[in-house]
Amino acid sequence: MGLKEIAITEHGYSHHMRGLKRKETAKWLEMVREANEGTSIRVLRGMECNIRGVSGKSDFTESDYENFDLFLAGIHVIIRYDTLADTRLGWGGWMREILHIKPTKREIRETTRAYINTIERNPVDAITHLNFQCNADAVEVAKCCRDYGTYLEISSKKEHLTDEELAEVANTGVRFIINSDAHSPDRVGDLELAKAQIERVGIPLSLIDNIDGRFPSFRFAEFKKHM
Repeated sequence: MGLKEIAITEHGYSHHMRGLKRKETAKWLEMVREANEGTSIRVLRGMECNIRGVSGKSDFTESDYENFDLFLAGIHVIIRYDTLADTRLGWGGWMREILHIKPTKREIRETTRAYINTIERNPVDAITHLNFQCNADAVEVAKCCRDYGTYLEISSKKEHLTDEELAEVANTGVRFIINSDAHSPDRVGDLELAKAQIERVGIPLSLIDNIDGRFPSFRFAEFKKHM
């Protein structure tokens, strides 16, 4: 596939169905170490943390940082939320999508604040699938990512922004990473869906930092140098 490195990014500890469990972490880390030694491809240890509330709280604590190379964050549905009111972030957006109900201004405002607080309060490398089954002001989130050095993911598993939204987001000057979001070995390196949307929207490839021989400048790694 021409890949130089790969990131294994399990769902965070608060995910009830798919998340990595703390008791499994040592075994998982050993598997990643063996993969690093057994191939010529660098394997990054990552986690797709859950945004647990409007406060910006995530699955990670600083005691977890030493075991991981990559800190992603996204909004998911079946997780352990910080408060009962925070369940609106995931369940509210999911139900509105299922029932085709337009989000309220309050929902958009709270979801936007959840993303922004997460970026401001944590050394997040990338926000994953922005606005997938939730509703935020994507442009405002993109501006915050731009200002804090956090990437936006363009996923090749699902289109999580419309073409119009992605164009507006790109106009903020935010930087992107593109990935397969594989979920299974047979899809690793499959970028066709994302590539098609990038070409339709006309996003300059210079805004994508993990193609054409470029490697991302990850915020989390820089943060850990100063711990």
